[in-house]
Order: sequence, then structure tokens, then C-alpha cells
Amino acid sequence: MLLDFIATLAAGGGLVGLVIVARHLTKGRVPKWALPASIGLGMLLFSIWNEYTWYNRTTEALPEQVVILSSPADKVPYRPWTYLFPVTTRFAALDGIGMVKSIENSSFRRAEVLVVRRWMSTTRVPLAFDCDGGRRADLVEGATLAPDGTLTAGEWMDVGKEDELQRAACQGE
Repeated sequence: MLLDFIATLAAGGGLVGLVIVARHLTKGRVPKWALPASIGLGMLLFSIWNEYTWYNRTTEALPEQVVILSSPADKVPYRPWTYLFPVTTRFAALDGIGMVKSIENSSFRRAEVLVVRRWMSTTRVPLAFDCDGGRRADLVEGATLAPDGTLTAGEWMDVGKEDELQRAACQGE
């Protein structure tokens, strides 16, 4: 967030620099009020660009093996323009790089879902998958998945093989 603030100030400073050059080249024909207006305009335009391109810039930087699961567009009352132009400030993705297949039965897998939110730390949620059985389990509070598919201290949830997260984890069996 601090870097966003610094970049916003730099954008305002950059645009005011262009206006100063334009005033110099035109021998003062650009009005003086253009200086503070250009600072505000530069900061506003950068903030809008930064907000609306965050999702694309972030997801394009992810490796191929990370599968985007959901990316809801937000519409919030304190930013009324988002009702016309929704903005994406969070998404969930399956980390295919860190996925571990069981040596004994490749139907069982462990992977993490990444919950990425703008201006917040990324949260990693460990999950277990039973690809043949269409089941999934949260590996939290001491729950573990043994190589033979035995789940301890957790509970399988029947989600079906058509569940989006299940499909992403079990693709390429």
C-alpha cells in the first residue's frame, strides 16, 4: 500500500513536470491553474489505472500451474462508480506447483488454495482431494492425509467430480 501511495505521488509529479515543460515551451500560454490541476489529474488517473488493472497484472505474473478458480467483481456503495464498472480486488487460485500426489494412490492429492486480496497478505488453505471419490477435505487443525488416502482429524466432503476446485486439482490424472 505504501508503494501505491508513492507511485500515486510520482504520477502527479510526473504530469506536473510535463505541464511545466509545456508552459516553458509555450512561453506561459498554458494557464497557471494547470499546475495543481495536473497534479490532481495525474494522481487520479494513476489510481484508477492501478485499481482496475491490479487483477490482470497480478494473475499474469502467476506461473502456468496456478489455476484461477474465482475472481468476483466488487460493487460497493462507498465507490458508486463500481456499479457501472465493477472492480476485482480478490481471487482464489489452486497452487498446482505445490500439489503432491500420493505415491500409493495417485487419486489422492494435497494442494493449497491461495486466497489473494489487494492490500492484504495471501492466505494459503491446505486441502486434500480424492479424485476418484469426488471428495475434498480441509487440512486444518491437525488434519493430515496419509499416502494410502487415510484422512486423520478431518472429514471428507462429497463435492462431486464436477466441482470447479475438484476438477482443477484432479485434471491430468
